[in-house]
Amino acid sequence: MILVLDCGHSRLAWGLVGERGWEASGSLPNQDIGTLALRDWQNLPRPMRAVGVNVAGEAARVRVEAQLVRWRIMPEWLIATEAAGGVVNNYARPSQLGADRWAALVAARQRMLSELFPSACVVVNARTAVTVDALDAEGRFRGGVILPGINLMLHALAANTFSLKMPPGQYHAFPINNADAVFSGAVQAVSGAIEQMRQRLGTDPTPKCIISGGAADEIAPHLTAPVEVVDNLVLEGVLALATADQ
Repeated sequence: MILVLDCGHSRLAWGLVGERGWEASGSLPNQDIGTLALRDWQNLPRPMRAVGVNVAGEAARVRVEAQLVRWRIMPEWLIATEAAGGVVNNYARPSQLGADRWAALVAARQRMLSELFPSACVVVNARTAVTVDALDAEGRFRGGVILPGINLMLHALAANTFSLKMPPGQYHAFPINNADAVFSGAVQAVSGAIEQMRQRLGTDPTPKCIISGGAADEIAPHLTAPVEVVDNLVLEGVLALATADQ
């Protein structure tokens, strides 16, 4: 049994993997991490290892580790390296790449390798922040961009403008009220960044977009096909990295 962890800026996702695949999984807000041992993990079998990525900082790491004391295991926290899992990291300082982005790239590469003719893809994590990363057909991470997530854009506008403090609107191609205009603008900003990255890869056919995260279902319908929505792409990548040498 391996417990895989994805500690993001606002939520922790986890999964327990055994010989038969995914045995259990869940997610919760970071402020509730202290309840894991007595709630979500209370009846889980003891994992042999815990492997994860953490972009939420030292305090979150300490709180997660405290929940693992019941099993007397310490998690192995992954960081980005120069190469792993079929991906070559092109970042100027490879370890500076967010560990969640690195895991997602590895997971996406594994998915592309399962296809008859592996091709380039754009890997998107749509969470508190949105990352849009380019992965070429040879498995080279070419680079990527980071921008505010949809909710973060909405909160920034509400906090810094007088007339745009309002409940969230809905997406429309041609919004005719402020609430819909703000929400549609945020969706189009993220969608536009993704489509521009696909164009920059410059391959034919259009590179697949593999998208994950809490806002994936809001963004995916506004993207050009092919698009694949994956529930826990980062956890898939953590598992692939954890088992790469086994």
